[in-house]
Amino acid sequence: MGRATVKDVAARAGVSPKTVSNVMNATFPVAPATRERVERAMHELDYVPNFSARGLRNGRTGMIALALPELNTAYSAEMAHHFVHAARARGWAIQIEETQGGTAPEHELLLKARAHLVDGLILNPVSLETSAIQPGVALPPVVVIGEVDQPIADHVWIDNVAATAAVVAHLAATGRRRIAAVGLMDSESARLRTRGYREGLAAAGLPHDPRLEVRTDGWGPDGARDTVADLIARVPEVDALCCFTDALAMGALHALAATDRRVPDDIAVTGYDDVWESAYFVPALTTIGFDKAELARRAIDLLAARIAEPERPPETVTLPYTLVVRAST
Repeated sequence: MGRATVKDVAARAGVSPKTVSNVMNATFPVAPATRERVERAMHELDYVPNFSARGLRNGRTGMIALALPELNTAYSAEMAHHFVHAARARGWAIQIEETQGGTAPEHELLLKARAHLVDGLILNPVSLETSAIQPGVALPPVVVIGEVDQPIADHVWIDNVAATAAVVAHLAATGRRRIAAVGLMDSESARLRTRGYREGLAAAGLPHDPRLEVRTDGWGPDGARDTVADLIARVPEVDALCCFTDALAMGALHALAATDRRVPDDIAVTGYDDVWESAYFVPALTTIGFDKAELARRAIDLLAARIAEPERPPETVTLPYTLVVRAST
């Protein structure tokens, strides 16, 4: 037997070739029972889609790129996982890149897309100033995720200001009065979360004390380990740490374990992102969570729409967040 074709799969499943195409490309909804028949027929015939031929016909590669600032974090691993699944549901392969927050890697990916080496990009810039997505730059199909809001591109994000203010409100409601922010740095995420922290203090009627705003070199555990120890020495009356990532909260818990401060009795600790490990910290971490699978799906949907209709107006999707309260507060 030669290589199975779409027509062979359609005949085996008792559907039209167009229905087979819809199942493979996720271009139109297909009834679950029909999808199951098509997928079973593909498996029985050992059918392999000819992406090269399809690309020659429609000018597409079937490949998109996802660029995250750092790949060596639990958050990035979870996001990459969900994007792979969301892309696969559309029959796309996905190339995963690390930008380290730099402009040059983003520029290179934009060039790849303009040269049609990939069909589109999902980018997570660190700051508006350093992002390669700027007015006047010729953009291929691109979707921005995260906190950098560049109105010329589609955008999927969480309201970091409201989310961080909700964390502070929760801490204040539990009786905390000297709430520190851990994770200030030069990034749009940090700026928005700092703003939310300050707004949360004001809403709770708590004073703003610059000594309680802690700058860190990064958002990993090391960023909080030494800075939190220094904060406790400088401002011993601090009774809560609003950490801007779960990884910072991990470092904070590590630093506090070397002191006589008990969590949450003497000092509360919160994070942001709800990575899966946060439920297994000791104590389990109160944090801001959101549906990462939904974020990936919405970004992929926006990218598909942009590829199909390059001139459509840019769209921003704001996903809801959840305050996940656990033992650390």
